[in-house]
Parts: sequence; C-alpha cells; structure tokens
Amino acid sequence: MPRILIIEDNNTIRENTAELLELEGYIALTASNGKKGLEVIKLHPPDVILCDLRMPEMDGFAVLGYLGKHRDLKRIPFIFFTAKTEKSEVKIGMDAGADGYLTKPFDLPDLLNAIEKCLPKKDPL
Repeated sequence: MPRILIIEDNNTIRENTAELLELEGYIALTASNGKKGLEVIKLHPPDVILCDLRMPEMDGFAVLGYLGKHRDLKRIPFIFFTAKTEKSEVKIGMDAGADGYLTKPFDLPDLLNAIEKCLPKKDPL
C-alpha cells in the first residue's frame, strides 16, 4: 500500500484527509509543519507528499527546497495542498519543482486523481 505524507498545520484538515486516504487503502502519515514533515520523511519515506504551502516553522516551499537538495529525497512526488488559488502561487509552486497543485477545499476524486498521477504505473497482470 502506498504511503502518503500529509504536511498540514490545520489539525482538522490533516486528520480528515488522513482518514479519507486510509479508507481508500493508503497508509497516511501526518505532520503538523514542515520541520516535523522532514522528520517523518527521514524515518518513513513516503510514496507521495501532500504539503500545505503556508505553515509556521517551515513552509511548503522550504520543504520542497530541502528535498530538492537531497538525491534520495527529491524523487518523492510532491503535491502542494493549499487554499492559495492565485495563478502566480500555482506557477511559483510548479516552477519550484512540485508535481501537482491541489486547492482546498477539495473533492475526494480530485485528491485521489492527484495522488494516482504521481504514483508509478502498475503493470497489468
């Protein structure tokens, strides 16, 4: 089962998203800010990272920048997960190396679609 790390400072959003993903068969890991997220990444490298853009202590841009400097971590697909919907914010995130951009509030199909696009394709049996 793929592991999805949710880095989100809003407890309700973080826990609800984790619960939705677990109901869909994913293993959900959580962190309340970027610093804690990096600790989780080092201990349990996820298959995909969903990361809020604006958080205290370490924002999503800083997390993505850190990952990009480490060969073994920069391969992890990274999706910004934010309420920021301005086109300039989306462009900055994608230019920084994000693999996707999901706006909150989101629909479950949009969340699952964003994650599935980042996971390796399975060979048909």
